Amino acid sequence: MKNISILGCGWLGLPLAKSLLDKGFLVKGSTTSIEKMTLLESNGIHAFQITLSENEIQGDLQSFLKNSEILIIDIPPKLRENSNENFVSKIQNLIPFIENSKIEKIIFISSTSVYADETSTTLSVTELTKPQPETESGKQLLKAENLLLRSTNFKTTVIRFGGLIGENRHPIHFLAGRKNIENPDAPINLIHQMDCIRIIEEILRQAQNDKLGFGEIFNAVAPFHPTRKTYYSEKALELNLLLPEFDESKPSVGKIISSEKVETVLGYHFENIAL
Repeated sequence: MKNISILGCGWLGLPLAKSLLDKGFLVKGSTTSIEKMTLLESNGIHAFQITLSENEIQGDLQSFLKNSEILIIDIPPKLRENSNENFVSKIQNLIPFIENSKIEKIIFISSTSVYADETSTTLSVTELTKPQPETESGKQLLKAENLLLRSTNFKTTVIRFGGLIGENRHPIHFLAGRKNIENPDAPINLIHQMDCIRIIEEILRQAQNDKLGFGEIFNAVAPFHPTRKTYYSEKALELNLLLPEFDESKPSVGKIISSEKVETVLGYHFENIAL
């Protein structure tokens, strides 16, 4: 029996927690919302209300980490234009608590936004590609990754997911009917929620069986890369939504994220390819 703490039971963290419970794990989960505590508890998750800020941590973090060997951090930066949030400081505040706990292994949910877009949209990006984030979110995620990876008190595996899609979540609902959308020829790099969960579970399974040590970095997107224009136009027609209109007056920039390491090292086969 393994005890796992999941920091951030949101769109991905909550179904992940429920899936791990079904597989016999004991799961603690955190939320920033008092209202969501009841939802977590009703699903068998030992719920904690925890809020990380740049200057402090609110909530009983010590009890949340107590007796867990594994911590999954799934609290994406909420960085929008004009936001002054310092996500890196939140992780810095968290690390001493982890070091004083029995946590041995961490899975940190990151993003492919740590890689730069290129004018060559056929460029294949692997885990060996040097990260050069262009967005503030990507820059802070990379710094947070490095903070965790450098620690000698625990081992961290980083998963860089592409664009997340799944139940009640798909970019076409935002893009439908919009005009002058940039980068029509850039390839998509999306991953379904269920594949995210299965990849995390496969990392945990192999770690339990001593087939895989922690300290890895994985890119994770479905091996399906049509252009943005082709994919989103077809998706709009499929869902009877207004067609998006793309700006084709300038060259597209983008990249193809390779998930070859997930497929070869983990032996993982994506369940949702034609997204």
